[in-house]
Amino acid sequence: MKVQHIYTSSKKYPVIIHKNAITSITDILLGKFQHYKIWIITDENVAPLYLEFVTNMITSKLQTPVIHTIVPGGEEAKSLAVFQDCHTEALQSGLSRKTLILALGGGAVGDLAGFVAATYMRGVPFIQIPTTILAHDSAVGGKVAVNHPLGKNMIGTFYQPEAVIYHLDFLSTLPRREILSGFAEAIKHSLIAPNSFYTELQNRIVTFEDITGENLSWYLEEGILVKSQIVAEDEKETGIRAYLNFGHTLGHSIEAQLGYGAISHGEAVLIGMIFAIKLSIEYTSLEFDEAEFYRWVEHLGYSLKIPKELDSTTLLTTMKKDKKTTSDQVRFVLLSSVGNPVLKELSDEEILKVLKTMYL
Repeated sequence: MKVQHIYTSSKKYPVIIHKNAITSITDILLGKFQHYKIWIITDENVAPLYLEFVTNMITSKLQTPVIHTIVPGGEEAKSLAVFQDCHTEALQSGLSRKTLILALGGGAVGDLAGFVAATYMRGVPFIQIPTTILAHDSAVGGKVAVNHPLGKNMIGTFYQPEAVIYHLDFLSTLPRREILSGFAEAIKHSLIAPNSFYTELQNRIVTFEDITGENLSWYLEEGILVKSQIVAEDEKETGIRAYLNFGHTLGHSIEAQLGYGAISHGEAVLIGMIFAIKLSIEYTSLEFDEAEFYRWVEHLGYSLKIPKELDSTTLLTTMKKDKKTTSDQVRFVLLSSVGNPVLKELSDEEILKVLKTMYL
């Protein structure tokens, strides 16, 4: 099996990537957690598909209690109410600090379960078991959080998992929209990576059908490698980890204004990346073939424009509430060239000038 290791100041842990990666879980449990209770947090979409399978995988080898909590699907899982419900269920079940949480699901489940793990009895261990392409970004690096009505991921912390088990067979049931959402994060990694990832990604992924199949493992491994190198240097986003937010400033604002779940995270971030590219051409002298990029992503199935019902001034106001903003000006991750991200603060006038060109 392909194994990458994530090195941070607080922990080293493996990312196991394989079509049968889930078989490694019993070795992990026997090695360190054989006397722990297992608590699986999953959602209403994933539970009917994989909850019994994972539970049976564990109980067939270990005599350990396994309980589960099923939360709403998608961003609805990442609310303070659901977060509190998880704690209530754990307390009512008598779970102690010798509890291991398994986050079985996409990015939303991983964010929620990780935040529950970080806070239940001041911290219990957890393992990420992602079931989406999108989660190749969110499952690695230890960012865990829930949403606030005024902003995405505003309530959270940094808390690293014990392992990430990427069982690629779980991705076979993903709908088209979720595949596109996840692949947008691979595009992001390729644009900020100081190597040939972006060129190779364009060469390999020509149509939507190329996103799955034999290319899947390759770009997941490449994307995780990009993220792991950044996280190793800057675990808690005091410096270069902010580069991973490329496209997210406007993307999160679009998600918040439309209502979480109305647009997928990746679709919103892709629009945010287009905006960041336009800002980069305008304000950091980026030389970039916009037309080629737009043709590529539109052919894959992405929208290139901001939904017309969203007001530019309101989007700007929401961007100014972004947790990455540290002054009256909004801080963006831009590109001086592909593979060379930079941080730049822009005035309202500079932002609105470009933002108004982004509408349907």
